[in-house]
Parts: sequence; structure tokens; C-alpha cells
Amino acid sequence: MKPNSSISLEGQVGLVTGAAGGLGLAYSRLLAQRGAHVVMHDVGAATDGTGADPQRIATAVAALRAQSLPVEAASGPINQRSGCHALVQDILQRHGRLDFIIHNAGWVAYAAIEAVEDDALEQMLCLAAKTPLWLAQAAWPAMRAAGGGRIVLTTSDRALYPQYAQRGLCGYAMAKLAAQGLVNVLALEGAEHGIVVNAVSPVAKTRMWGIDGEPDELHPDAVATGVAFLVSTRCRQGGWILRASNGQFHALRLQEAENVDYPRDLRAVAADSIESVALQWPVIARPSVDARG
Repeated sequence: MKPNSSISLEGQVGLVTGAAGGLGLAYSRLLAQRGAHVVMHDVGAATDGTGADPQRIATAVAALRAQSLPVEAASGPINQRSGCHALVQDILQRHGRLDFIIHNAGWVAYAAIEAVEDDALEQMLCLAAKTPLWLAQAAWPAMRAAGGGRIVLTTSDRALYPQYAQRGLCGYAMAKLAAQGLVNVLALEGAEHGIVVNAVSPVAKTRMWGIDGEPDELHPDAVATGVAFLVSTRCRQGGWILRASNGQFHALRLQEAENVDYPRDLRAVAADSIESVALQWPVIARPSVDARG
């Protein structure tokens, strides 16, 4: 295949969550334009993560269908294992296949550490980490039988980089980092079956920013191209985080140094006392700055 040959998703069926607007809508539009039949899911929750309004996804789907794009709506709850499995099984029963899943649904809630409550934290963790696990679990047998599939989860630079941490987002950061741990394991378990699992860490001005309609910058469409690649058959490596913003992309993945005998020999600084650790701390804790060409 030529390096610049067109990537087609003709004949594929995929699921995109959080698809009524913003990034999910941009993903769905581009994937449908490339030939995929996209099941666009959105419960229609308010910006605080509560409530449900199926009309939101119905309106988005109608707009894309008016452009003759092959999309359909789904709006059932996905905050429990049963709902996730029911959604996937419905797609498989009606279409006979599920080639990719993009879990984009999410929300942001700010709370100082003293104000974090269990219910809100559980909801955040559920949507960011439990829901994609249940979706993947439901799709896994069909993808394995088909010889492969693609799954993309969503993480955030707010969790990945201490310099981008933000006050009030401890629950959000916990949840997004949990998603990355899930990606690492699913990528490993999926590799032998041709199931490629990655994460995207996107930045775009959407409803989470308080933006309705088309933003003035940081457009969702400028992220969608990278995510579309991740669900294509041209993407063959898992376990990556694709940072995507403003039409620019940077993939990262932690890689252990060579000749490490984990956990007995880390090829690291030896210290046999608290004082030794303290004395050598400037050598032990050296920032690793990602090199850019």
C-alpha cells in the first residue's frame, strides 16, 4: 500500500460515545465520510453529568443523515455493565459486526479536595474507566472471532503531566489516569487477537469549555483525523497515548530502559538508608523531558 493512499472504512461498523456534539460528533462525521456505519451514542446528560435527553443525539444524527452519512442514534444508559453489554449486543445483532469503539463520553466537575464526595467521584470513575472496560468486555469475543478490532479510550493531559494539573480536578485526573492503566492492559491482552487498543488525549473547545456551536479555535475536527487513524486498520500498535490538539499530534508511551531485571535490578541508584536516599535525591529524581525533533 502506498504511504499516501486513502484510508477507507467502507463496510465497517463502529460505536462512538458522547457523540451528540463536540469531539464525538466530529469523530462520527469523519468516520462516516470515510465509509463506516457509525452508531452515535449519547445519553444527553447536562453539563454537570446528570439527566438524560435522547433528543440531543437524535438531532445530531439527523443533521449527519441530511448529508447522506450512514449513522444511527443510541441513547441508553452506559453507567452500568448491563447497559454497556446491551448496547454492544444490539449493534452485533443488527449489524453482525463491531469493528471499532471510541469511548469519548465524559464530563468535568471541579471540587476542592475537602469537597469531593463519593457519589460524584464514583460517577467520574465509572464513566472514564468502568464504562470503557464494560464496552470492551462486551465487544471482545466478537472482535477476537473477527480477527481484530480497534478500541480508543480518552485520557487527559490534566492527568498525565504535573505541569498541566489543575486545582479542583482530582477526581477527573484520577479517572483519566485509570483509563490509561486500562489501555495498557487491554493493549497487551488484545495484541494476540489483532485487537489494537490506544488512548487519545484531546484538546478542543467543546461543551465542557462552555462552548456551544463552532469554536473560534481549537476545533474538534482538528483532533478527529488522529482518532480516525487509531481506529483504522493502518494503526497496528497498541498502548499509545495520542496527544491531539490544533491539528498537531504527538504519541507517547512509557518504555523501560534496556537490561532492567524488574523488580530486582532497576539499574537505578542504590541506597541503603533514609539518609542515603535524601543525599542522592537530586540524582534519583531527575525530570525526563520528552525530546521533540
